[in-house]
Amino acid sequence: MKNTKYDFTTVVDRKNTNSVKWDFFDDDLPMGVADMDFKVAPKIQEAIVKRASHPIYGYTFIPDELFEAYINWWERRYDFKMSKEEMAYSTGVMSSISAMIKCLTEIGEEILIQSPVYHVFSYFIEDNHRKVLDNELVYENGGYKIDFEDLDEKLSRVNVMILCNPHNPVGKIWSREDLDKIEDLCLKHDVTLISDEIHCDLTNPDVKYNPFRSADNVIRCLSPSKSFNIAGFQSSIVQTQNLELLNKIKTGIHLDNSDSCNVFATTAVIAAYNDSEDWFEELREVLYENKQIVDEFLTNELPIIKLVQCDATYLLWLDCSKLNVHSKVLCEF
Repeated sequence: MKNTKYDFTTVVDRKNTNSVKWDFFDDDLPMGVADMDFKVAPKIQEAIVKRASHPIYGYTFIPDELFEAYINWWERRYDFKMSKEEMAYSTGVMSSISAMIKCLTEIGEEILIQSPVYHVFSYFIEDNHRKVLDNELVYENGGYKIDFEDLDEKLSRVNVMILCNPHNPVGKIWSREDLDKIEDLCLKHDVTLISDEIHCDLTNPDVKYNPFRSADNVIRCLSPSKSFNIAGFQSSIVQTQNLELLNKIKTGIHLDNSDSCNVFATTAVIAAYNDSEDWFEELREVLYENKQIVDEFLTNELPIIKLVQCDATYLLWLDCSKLNVHSKVLCEF
């Protein structure tokens, strides 16, 4: 590993910390939980310790500084402009999506997703008494692409589509051409698009994701929780330029009681976006090196399993098809 300013090598024992990853499942290899075992950026820890030194932890409102941190980060890194008026606070991306499922669709309606995708999408759709409609991604030549003919047909049957960009778990950053096609088809069929972009920062070095452009039918879900490993603070935003739609979403989030703020959450988010960008750039280098280590190991030691090449996320998707083992048996193993 190249020399780094920050510590990405110390193994931190997370046992007995009520960690979902290390305590809840009692699993020696908890690879399915999407948080990292690196120490948090020092500026975030310093800010939290400073806030904790104040002896009262009462109810907290969301300050303008939090929204400004989001605005500055996206404009600085992606040349994407948004305003506070276009944003709503939520405790998490999935809390937001659950609220939107309820306020934008009716019981029994179909909602479109693109598998293989984050499994909780399906759970939240079905638990809210809606139905999953799958525009399955096409796996071809070691990578994934969208079946746009199938997407066109299925969008005619729904009011809402949930997109994952970058895509979890296959690590695909959708191209500008792909995003434009999706937008055109959603406009054609009058479909509201919910774009989960929680992994957007976690790209390989020198690679950037393409944010979905602002449009009246597009809602973007954003959070620093994956990028800075602060998911435990439970903080995210919803952003759309459609203010009528945003007000409906705000009501839905409020009815779910998901718009209140953790006393430490804003402190962590502001310190992440405003003061920890250099730590994050080192993190991207380390994650990329780790991917290369896995790829090299599989190539040399276990060539029957292929790493699906990815440009984003810290998750790895493995092609195990040459094992000729049924997927259910493999998952149990």
